[in-house]
Amino acid sequence: MSEPGIREQYERAVAEITARRVETDIDPSTERIRALMDLLGEPQRGYRTIHITGTNGKTSTARMIDALLRERHLRVGRYTSPHLRTMRERVVLDGEPVSEQRFVEAYEDIRPYVELVDASHEIPLSFFEVLTGMAYALFADAPVDVAVIEVGMGGTWDATNVVDADVAVVTPIAVDHTEFLPDTVEGIAEEKAGIIKPDSIAVLAQQPLAAAEVLMRHVSEIGARVAREGLEFGVAQRGIAVGGQQFSLKGLRGGYEGLFLPMFGAHQAGNAAVAVAAVEAFAGPGEAEDRLDPEIVSEALAGVESPGRLEILRTSPTVLVDAAHNPAGMAATVEAVQEEFGFVRLVGILAIMADKDVEGILEPLEPVLSEVVITRNSAERSLSPEELRDFAEPVFGADRVHVHERLDDAIDAAVALAESDGEPSGTGVLITGSVVTAGDARHLIKGE
Repeated sequence: MSEPGIREQYERAVAEITARRVETDIDPSTERIRALMDLLGEPQRGYRTIHITGTNGKTSTARMIDALLRERHLRVGRYTSPHLRTMRERVVLDGEPVSEQRFVEAYEDIRPYVELVDASHEIPLSFFEVLTGMAYALFADAPVDVAVIEVGMGGTWDATNVVDADVAVVTPIAVDHTEFLPDTVEGIAEEKAGIIKPDSIAVLAQQPLAAAEVLMRHVSEIGARVAREGLEFGVAQRGIAVGGQQFSLKGLRGGYEGLFLPMFGAHQAGNAAVAVAAVEAFAGPGEAEDRLDPEIVSEALAGVESPGRLEILRTSPTVLVDAAHNPAGMAATVEAVQEEFGFVRLVGILAIMADKDVEGILEPLEPVLSEVVITRNSAERSLSPEELRDFAEPVFGADRVHVHERLDDAIDAAVALAESDGEPSGTGVLITGSVVTAGDARHLIKGE
């Protein structure tokens, strides 16, 4: 019998990893991942690290940091979650998802050690813990100069938190994942502060006052240094541009003028400010000039992409997809849509996970959506269309709500509704509610 090909080996590895406890089945402990790292020889100590937590904007900020570091000719590994379509998106080397062959090799390398940890612990390693171990080992093997690591959830007990990062980034904090995290901003901030270690530099995005107080107290108690958006750094000026936005930044070491970002919304400009400050902090005194080379900053930000984040999938009518999945994220999306697009008529397609604050996600959309098409995404956790309709009708009114069981049918129906006045100009469709919804829509419309 012939040896299975790489595609078959990759699919088998993905199936084995996926069969483990899913990301939503969490046992809050770093005991198992620390045991795995110990068996692997502590690969996460072989490179410098920028560690990112927060509620919204983590992946976009990670992509920007990655681009800035690579523009400075550093070899970068990036680990983010969740993925839109393929598990390989989570483990990125030199700006590209690792190949199927490299993914398989990394999995086969750590599998014997995973089995040892499973055998010695009452609860086996989860899907996310195994992927985290793979990423850390793969980055050491590459080797990378720096790893940009996004937490899966929280901070203190997250599986990624076996690194002592040079720079700890905290993007905006809001209430989310309350089945695992506290149900207050203060409690969530306390959990996320756990990635900030002694002697590190904490780069803090603009935060609600209650979260800022918790983070600053933690920084003071452990002796870390801090850089805060709105004080030490931030967006100095911003305006709309074709295909994105133009803005200027106040950095930690000086200003950066005339920057272009091919992404929409004030929140993305804020993410860019955080990313630049993180790379400035990472460079450290004596390692770079007074500020980063403005040309490097300009080139890196102009080329950054963040799929599924207010991404235009087609035109006439304009079809946008966005991965917003909590009230704060949806409010930022709505603000960006209102600012960047002059829609006369906007139809929404919504598929939301059952464990989310559904009403909180729907309410920001009410003023901007002419009609709503309710459906479901491919995840088991997706609310059924009937259940989501029961949430949507009190918010939008029954006459504005339409139900379709399948996302492809929902897209066809929404496009027809957007074009119902016979004029596609000024009309649009917004597909949103979940990262899975965004990934499914990209697959259906773009074939990705």
